[in-house]
Order: sequence, then structure tokens, then C-alpha cells
Amino acid sequence: MASSSTHLATLLFFFLFFFTALHLDLSFSVPDDESTKTFIFRVDEHAKPSIFPSHYHWYSTAFTHPSKILHVYNTVFHGYSAHMTPSEAQSLLQSHPSSILSSFPDRPRPLHTTRSPQFLGLRNQRGLWSESDYGSDVIIAILDTGIWPERRSFSDLHVGPVPPKWRGGCEGGDQFSPSHCNRKLVGARFFGRGHDAALAALTASGLGRGIINNQSTSKVEFRSPRDADGHGTHTASTAAGRHTFKASMNGYASGIAKGVAPKARIAVYKVCWKSLGCYDSDILAAFDKAVDDGVDVISISIGGGDGISAPYYLDPIAIGSYGAQARGVFVASSAGNEGPSGMSATNLAPWLTTVGAGTIDRNFPADVILGNGRRLSGVSLYAGLPLEGKMFPLVYPGKSGLLSASLCMENALDPKLVAGKIVVCDRGSNPRVAKGLVVKKAGGVGMILANGVSNGEGLVGDAHLIPACAVGASEGDALKAYIESESSSVSVNAATATIEFRGTVIGVKPAPIVASFSARGPNSITPEILKPDLIAPGVNILAAWTDAVGPTGLPSDMRKTEFNILSGTSMACPHVSGAAALLKSAHPDWSPAAIRSAMMTSASTTDNRFRAMTDEATGKPSTPYDFGSGHLNLDLAMDPGLVYDITNDDYVTFLCSIEYNPKTIQVITRKPVNCPARKPLPENLNYPSITAVFLSTAGSRIQTKTFVRTVTNVGALNSIYRAKIEAPRGVSVTVKPSVLAFSETVKKMSFAVTVSANLQNLSMGDSGALFCSFSWVNEKHVVRSPIVVSQFDPL
Repeated sequence: MASSSTHLATLLFFFLFFFTALHLDLSFSVPDDESTKTFIFRVDEHAKPSIFPSHYHWYSTAFTHPSKILHVYNTVFHGYSAHMTPSEAQSLLQSHPSSILSSFPDRPRPLHTTRSPQFLGLRNQRGLWSESDYGSDVIIAILDTGIWPERRSFSDLHVGPVPPKWRGGCEGGDQFSPSHCNRKLVGARFFGRGHDAALAALTASGLGRGIINNQSTSKVEFRSPRDADGHGTHTASTAAGRHTFKASMNGYASGIAKGVAPKARIAVYKVCWKSLGCYDSDILAAFDKAVDDGVDVISISIGGGDGISAPYYLDPIAIGSYGAQARGVFVASSAGNEGPSGMSATNLAPWLTTVGAGTIDRNFPADVILGNGRRLSGVSLYAGLPLEGKMFPLVYPGKSGLLSASLCMENALDPKLVAGKIVVCDRGSNPRVAKGLVVKKAGGVGMILANGVSNGEGLVGDAHLIPACAVGASEGDALKAYIESESSSVSVNAATATIEFRGTVIGVKPAPIVASFSARGPNSITPEILKPDLIAPGVNILAAWTDAVGPTGLPSDMRKTEFNILSGTSMACPHVSGAAALLKSAHPDWSPAAIRSAMMTSASTTDNRFRAMTDEATGKPSTPYDFGSGHLNLDLAMDPGLVYDITNDDYVTFLCSIEYNPKTIQVITRKPVNCPARKPLPENLNYPSITAVFLSTAGSRIQTKTFVRTVTNVGALNSIYRAKIEAPRGVSVTVKPSVLAFSETVKKMSFAVTVSANLQNLSMGDSGALFCSFSWVNEKHVVRSPIVVSQFDPL
């Protein structure tokens, strides 16, 4: 034991060092032309000298001045974020190589923007709803834009006490007090330091003044968990909203609104702001706090923009979600809205459940009736005065050849051309509903929004402010051809049209269809892991809404509505979050990987016509690159029979297999690791899907790969399963052993799947891959795994 004099000297050294640091400022010299940014630092928690009473004291004394630190992370991630120049960040790394493992710059991320529970197979008083007590006592964290707590969807009427495991709080702020939380909305926090630092840096550079001016004049925001955008309120009620009677959006989709897990509790973590979006440093802080608060499920409808994904060790969503699942928390994330382009999916880490979007069997049809009597099919959520069959002149400004006119951009329309007419606008660039306001400003009476080739036939309903509807690419081409033919006839500008709004239609076939905007595979970081994992309802979803903005979200939209109808993988993600809450409640001992496996192996690949699901963008059959394992089917997920479980050690082995070194892996896992001497294969991660990536440069015509998997029996103790294989010509799939026999003592069994392909004679098609499957089958269960066969050209 050290003497008291030695101890006193040590403390004296600490305080002298601390105060010297405060007065001298430990920051490095800053070149005049170098702007400051926020950086996130991963620190080896085990390297902290014992002299420091906390990690914060260590960081603020030895590394960075306290005034520059934004967040300190202690739960899913160890480290901190701070505002400094790139040269300062680089100097820190070089000066403390044994303590600071890595740093990466903060960056913004975009949001991936009643009948759907029934469409997923949920039924009152039976099945998963009944078995899970509707998700009671499971806590779902929503990382989003906040919440509008007064909505009926968040009432705690007849809700039991808050679960004892909850350790979180309810933060007050602008128009939000702790009393807004209740037994349903158990917690609410907001995180904005990263956002504020970025805005301050932009303002200092002169780039942020327009953002601030725009926000002060047209955009409401709350420095609190209150939702000024609507997105967070919508996703929260989709996942776990209470049964709400007489729900609709201006008469559309009327009925009883409810979330997937209507008795689950909600904890809100506001990380997204209207001025600049969602910053990584704030997202990571929310992950850290949510897990520490005691949540069971995290739902995050945020991801990389433009379909671009960072490596796992530079991606705070991947890092935060790893730390969450390591503590038993299930994380669902949206795949993104960059479809139908291939390799566009984001949130690709194998410990995340990545969700794409599909349609449901409900639509909001609107017909365009042309002067020649032809009807063109479209969709709309317009709820104003109808046109009542009156025919109006029809015009397409894009005939001029000006792109801005064809897109109906601000100030691009000539009032002399469009006044008193229905205007055809091409989809793209500016918001869909904003085009209608441009038309209105120029004197137009209505709008038809026409898809281009990139959007195909994919349509979403919008709450237009003028009589308007959207039509697919083929209908858009027919519309323009009609205008051209009438304009070239004797009567100039003789084209006429009207729009008929037909309300809500249920029982639409086919459904589901993969939404055209839903981001697609293959996985751009690790091709051996199929992403997205599955799809869920994400088109025209009714859920609760904020009072801060109208249903379009435009500053000029002054309408108020309790519910809104939105589309996006943002809407699909909370369906899976709610589903995870139900499965967690029914099977509290299941790991996050087991819950995902149950969803994936029971997912459906057929529509309500019992035919293969199609792709909205092309009308052709969709593939696992589009839908992963299939469409969420909760009627079967409750009792999957077998699950593919994955441990933290398995994920570490996977990270070793993709050639991350131990220091890089520690950035993700927090703990030091040792990779095996023999390099493992990434495709041997115990994933419920299989991707066989063959080298196109290999010499042999027939190439073979073998994959090892292990399944855990979660059904009847004495069960026998037999392998069923579906493979296309030219691909051979064998499973050994082909029979699995489980008993009271045998609950786990391993097997090998061998895939062989004659690559020289295979036609991969437009997707560049072939698709097949194998299933473990008994009298009650079909445990299905998709198989992808693809070729890879090495750089």
C-alpha cells in the first residue's frame, strides 16, 4: 500500500496537471484556414490510469479540453466525441497510440422516410398477439425525430405499471415536461450536441446563416423530445401504438389504428433535427443511453445517404448496434430508399436486422380520365374539393426541353402556359408535393405526377394541396403521347383531362410487392452476407402524426391531422421492431440473432395470389437481392421450429474473417480480441441465409463451396427434420446430414451445405446472380434459407 505522502503527491500531481490543462488548453495549434469538425474517438477503456476517478476526467485532462467534449460514451461504446480541427484529431491519434484506438469524423445521416398488422398475420385473441400479450412490458427505443406525446396512440389508459427493469428518465425542454411521459411512453430524451456543433461550424464559415434564417421563418423546432417533423411520431406508433378507434388521414384508411406491439412500452431518443438531420455523434450517444436505460428493442430508421455504406468500424450505427446486441438488445434498421438500383442497401452489419419495404393490400386509387375516354390508373391522398368530372386543358411543360420545367421546379413554369390547366410534372429532384404548389402558384388547377424509368411503376400516395395524383412510367408515357397527338392535330392544345379520386380500396392483389424505392442487395461491404434480411410493410402506412406541421411536411401546409400516411423503409423498420417486441415477450430467453432467425426462416416469398412476389419497379419476379429471406410473416415466426443463433464470439470470428486486425475489431467490440491463426471464412457465420460468391477468374469450370451451419431446436423436444432443396439447372446443392433428429438431450445440430456451379454455362441474368433455397421440413415447420450464387471479379 502506498504511503499517505505518496498518495498526497499523486493527487497534487493530478490537480496541478488538470488545472494546467485548463489554463494552457491542451488543444494543438490550429492553422487559420482549417475549419473545426466533430470527431468521435474510440478509447481503450482498460488503458485508463487509476489516478483518474472516471473516464471523463481522463479524457478531459489528458486528451481534450472539457469545453470541446460533446458526448462521453460508456455503454455500447467507450470513448467520446469532441469538436476540433482535423490536425488536432490526427495529433491526438499520434500522441496516444496505445489509448486512442481510432477516430472518425461526425457526419449527418438522412431519415429513411392500421391495416398492416393484419397483413402480417396478426389476429386478435390468438397467435402471436395472444401468446405475447401484445408485447406487454417490452420496451422499444425509437431513435428518430422525437414524439408528439398527446396522441391517442400513446395513451396509458388501462396500461400496467412501468416494468421494474426500466432505468431511464424523461427529459424536459421546449414544450415538453417530464409529466408528458406515462406508463406507455416511459421515457424521452434528446441529443443535439453533435448537430449544434455542426451548425455552429457552418455558421462560422458563413454557410449556416441560410439554414438558421430558414428555420426561424418557416420551420418549427423544439429543443426537447417533442417532434417537429412527424417522422418519429409515425415510427413510434407503427411499432407500438395503442388501439385507436376512428383513425384516418382526412378520411383515407379509416378504421382502428394500432401498432404491431400495441401493449409494448415506448422510449423516445430524439437524434434528428429539422435543420441538419441526424449526426453520428448524437446517434451513438442515444444508443449508449438507451441500452443503459434498459430497453429491449431499438428501432432506427436512419442510414447512409445515396446507398453508400462505411466500413463497420467507421459506422456508429454498426458500432452502437453491436454493443446493444451484445447486451441482448435487438436492433432493427431500415435498408434505405435508394432502390431499385442494385447494391444500394445500407445498414449492412450482420448483427443488425436490415429491413426493406413492401406494399400491403390497401391502395388509394385515383384515375386520370383523358378527353378521348381513356382511363389511366394512379394514386392520391388528395382530400380537398374534387374536380367533379370537369375536363380541363392538359399540358406538359417538359415539351420545351427544359429540365426544370419538366420537373416543375420553383419559378420554372410559365403562367401563360399552365394557367387554368392540369399540368403534367416529371418525378424527381424537388419534393413531390412541392411540385403541386409550383403548379398552383403559376395558376394551374391540378397536377399529374409522372414516374420516369428509374421509378418504374412504383407509386406512393401523397396528401397533395391541389387536385393531383401520381402515375407510373408506362401511364406517364401514354399521357405524354396523348398530349403530343392532340397538340399536333388541327386543334392546338386540344388535350383535356380530369382526375377522379376513389378513396380507399382494400383487398388489392397482388400484395405484397417489393416497393420500387426499397434498397437492394448485394451487400456492398461483405457480399457473403445477404442484405436486406427481409421486407415488411412500408408503402402508404397510416400512423400518428405531429401537430407541428401538416401532412406534407411543407412549411406552407397549415393543415392539422392526428394521423398521416407515409411510405419508405422508415415505415417498414418499426414493423420489424414491433415484431421483435412480440417475439421477445413470447420467448424472453431468445437472443437477438434467434429472433431475427425466426423472422427470416418463416418469411413468405409469395403474394396473396400464391404466386412469386414481384418487383414494383419492373413487374418481374423479385429476388432475394430485393427481399432478402422474404416478407415478414408473424403468424409463422412465433413458432419457427429451428433457429440459427449467433454469439458475440461468432461475430468476432466474422470480423477476423474479413481481415480486420485486432485493434480495428476492438473499435467495434470494446474488448481486445485474438484472431485464430487459420483465417476463418465470412460465409461460415451462422446466418439464416447463404451466399456463395465464386471467383470468375478461377480456372475450373465447376466451382464448389461448403458452408457450415448450426441450428437450435426451439420446437417440440423430439423432432425430426429433413432437408428439402430447390435449385436451378446448373447449380447443385447438397446438405449433409440430410436428416436432423432432436431429442431431450440433443438440442443443437450442425450440418454442411455444399453448393456447386458450372459457371461457364450459367446465365446470371440482370441481377448477376442465381437464386435457390433449402429448407428443414417436418410435419409442422418449414425452416427456409435462401441461397444466392454469384460471381465476383477481384480488383
